[in-house]
Amino acid sequence: MINRYRKNMEEEHQLLSLVHDIRKDHPTMGVRDIYYKLRPENMGRDAFEALCKRYDLMSKRDRNYRRTTDSTGVVRFNNLMETIELTSTDQLWQTDITYFEVNRKFYYLTFILDAYSRRIVGYHVSKRLYTEDTTLPALWMAILLRGNKKLCKLILHSDGGGQYYDTDFLELTKLFEITNSMCEYAWENGKAERINGIIKNNYLKHWKINTYEELVKEVDRAVYLYNTEKPHIELQRMSPVVFENKIISLSEQTTPKMTKSFNAKARFLGASSPKKSEQTPPLNQNVLPQ
Repeated sequence: MINRYRKNMEEEHQLLSLVHDIRKDHPTMGVRDIYYKLRPENMGRDAFEALCKRYDLMSKRDRNYRRTTDSTGVVRFNNLMETIELTSTDQLWQTDITYFEVNRKFYYLTFILDAYSRRIVGYHVSKRLYTEDTTLPALWMAILLRGNKKLCKLILHSDGGGQYYDTDFLELTKLFEITNSMCEYAWENGKAERINGIIKNNYLKHWKINTYEELVKEVDRAVYLYNTEKPHIELQRMSPVVFENKIISLSEQTTPKMTKSFNAKARFLGASSPKKSEQTPPLNQNVLPQ
């Protein structure tokens, strides 16, 4: 019963987010029409209308709905993104869930973005809003991409959706020592919101997609093109993958290690050269400087 209640709460909170997004494009659309656009799998029409009424979503509101969803029992994390200064990859990931309509049916896209390199490190396409269909597989993809290692210096920043404080999701972040962070307003998760629009408006909407299977295939294609070919002004006109590879290359170009030796020309202990083969052979032990 508790698990069922938790899953229902997850779907409710994400549905509210989707209703809010639809309102941006259709300010006067009735909640019944919104219901038939979303067609939530585990919520009937009347229950959906009651949910929207409970959160004052029967008509357009200027107030952000998230002010009303911070209710008792909802886990909240501090917004750690406000004070962070980005200097490397795997320091801050931002994530969000959005929707995409195919033949009057809605599917859900989850993206995880490395805020430093702008690379999409994890993503997933799903038919349902449950954690195991959205945030969990996306996070696993990101972790595997980074070598299935501990990420103790990483902050994962999201909105207040139920999928981001689900027990299974928090167990995974704890296992890999990832610190959770949450925002209250959409603009406090701007890069994640932006990547939603880029993938949908710059790629998916221009391609012919008629089925869920085609959507999965085209999201793979869109992410690949974005990661490997799309130049960014902030990345000196490089794509995210090229930028990350350049960072790795630069980090490997370290100065040669100094090795202790006796140098005949320098005549003092501790002289060395970068390559052992280039070192002058040591003097005979009988004539070493005292």
